[in-house]
Amino acid sequence: MWRKLREFFFGRPKDVNDPEIFQHVSLIAFLAWVGLGADGLSSSAYGPEQAFEALKGHSHLGILLALMTAITIVVISIAYSNLIEHFPGGGGGYLVASKLLGKDAGVISGCALLVDYFLTITVSVVAGCDAMWSLFPPWMVPYKVPAEFIALIFLMWLNMRGVKESVTFIAPIFMVFVVSHFFIIVFAIGSHFMDLPRVVTDAATDFQSASSTMGLGAVLMILLRAYCMGGGTYTGIEAVSNGLGILREPRVQTGKKTMFLMAGSLAFTAGGILLGYLLTNATPVPGKTMNAVLVENLFATWMIGGFAVGKWIVVVSLLSEAALLFVAAQTGFLGGPQVLANMAVDSWMPHRFSQLSDRLVTQNGVYLMGIAALGALAYSRGHITTLVVMYSINVFVTFTLTELGMSRRWIVERKNVPNWKSLLAIHGTGLVMCLCILLVTLFEKFMEGGWMTTIVTGATIGLCYLIRNHYREVQSSFKRLDELLTTLPVANEPGAPAGEMQRNAPTAVVLVNRWSGFGIHQLLSIQRLFPNYFKNFIFVTVGVVDSGNFKGAAEIDGLEAKIKDDLEKYVAWCRHHGFHADYRMEIDIEVVRKAQEICRDVAKEFPRAICFAGKLIFQEERMYHDILHNETAASIQRQLQFDGIQTIILPIRVL
Repeated sequence: MWRKLREFFFGRPKDVNDPEIFQHVSLIAFLAWVGLGADGLSSSAYGPEQAFEALKGHSHLGILLALMTAITIVVISIAYSNLIEHFPGGGGGYLVASKLLGKDAGVISGCALLVDYFLTITVSVVAGCDAMWSLFPPWMVPYKVPAEFIALIFLMWLNMRGVKESVTFIAPIFMVFVVSHFFIIVFAIGSHFMDLPRVVTDAATDFQSASSTMGLGAVLMILLRAYCMGGGTYTGIEAVSNGLGILREPRVQTGKKTMFLMAGSLAFTAGGILLGYLLTNATPVPGKTMNAVLVENLFATWMIGGFAVGKWIVVVSLLSEAALLFVAAQTGFLGGPQVLANMAVDSWMPHRFSQLSDRLVTQNGVYLMGIAALGALAYSRGHITTLVVMYSINVFVTFTLTELGMSRRWIVERKNVPNWKSLLAIHGTGLVMCLCILLVTLFEKFMEGGWMTTIVTGATIGLCYLIRNHYREVQSSFKRLDELLTTLPVANEPGAPAGEMQRNAPTAVVLVNRWSGFGIHQLLSIQRLFPNYFKNFIFVTVGVVDSGNFKGAAEIDGLEAKIKDDLEKYVAWCRHHGFHADYRMEIDIEVVRKAQEICRDVAKEFPRAICFAGKLIFQEERMYHDILHNETAASIQRQLQFDGIQTIILPIRVL
């Protein structure tokens, strides 16, 4: 019943050994635009509004602001498109900072991305509900925050079903937004086309008047502040480079096509909305978003045959905007677990964050992103301004480190790269833009949420160093064990037993991970506990497919070849010492279930089989050990005991 319920809610398990599996779960450019580009496009719902309101009485400068916004989007997008080309394995800002600026810069960038992604989810859901509540009467306001919690939980469940399934589900919503807002912007500019010369003239007059009264420097500072306060507009541009692992082959071309679609749609939408505010004389109205004011100014009075067509255009536009914002939360659930998995592979995060579910989803990352987003929602109580500030700061920490790393690369490699000057110009310009937005946002909004995101990001960085130091200590102990034990002879020299294994002879089924001192330690422990008892040894390994190697058929084949090579070393070692030996192996995403199946089959073949699994023990057990080190051995023992198969855990002291 439990299995049927799981399949009903989360879908049927997927087979990693299916040669077509990557075609089934990867995204083409259009679906990647929906799943990863929605975050960037949806920022047009709140970014331009924050920028326009920061002009404070100098709204005519909005035409310059719209131009600056479009240029910034193009520059950052070109820079990240180059990044995709030079780092085709994915990882985005985390990988770039780690490779080009060092591991310390990498962990800062990675932690900023993690905070950015769970805030992406919260900001998108809150902004979506703000757009919907612009249509509702005031008495509905108390129900907004509970609705946001429900929406977050629904999105978490949706992403547990799989990447492609969740993106396909929301693709129609995405297209309704694109079509409706394209129509709004074109109509706003077309219906006020004759006013454009006046708007440009008024902007020039306003600029000259303000410059003469306040000084040119003061006017430029107002424009700069508004530009930086609209930093939320550029969030999400990095999502494609971070999520390359889920794109269809050839990934570089798919990624660059996705970047083109996202950059073009965002530049048009964000710049068009700012220009629309200016052309329709939109001003803030309590309880409504600026986009709601813009649409109502354009269509609220439309009547056809006594039917209020304009009212329904407003409703559809705002609902599509709200829906797209919910879609944008998808980016956090896609990108956040990817960054977590990359950091887990490098031991900055618990290794379990690189594991895949039977739906090939990094489910632990999805859970963490969802829980963190719920916490941010509870802290902010649904106030979008606070969330956007927290969100923008972390985005531009990553942007700045990425552009700094790429700029440094082209300076260092200038002798080997003919077009290094043009590449440096793009990334250098992006660096100046991103650093400027980061510093101004921190200065202006530190007390309005900037302090909180600084503390959260700093605490996450500190936690990463603690986790990394623990894994280093364990790895150092493993290294000593490897140096002592793996140097023992493994060749199949004379003296190996002849003939096949005897079915009724005592058989030790040893679960191993790789050729290591840990595995040899298990063999020596078995001989010490049961001297000369076991005649057969069968080594069992389940090759785990995780986010680090789930990138294509070649990686899976490489994993299989490596496991086979390691198991053959164990077999050779046993035969060299006079024992019959063989191995069994499988490739899967989950160890316990598959190991149980293999051991059950071996026990049927060899009735006197006893299973052995090794487990790390620490002199002082800590609560965090259960988080950082899985309990695979105990789980396998528990499952096999119910199958009537004797299983012994061999404690191996490392620290």
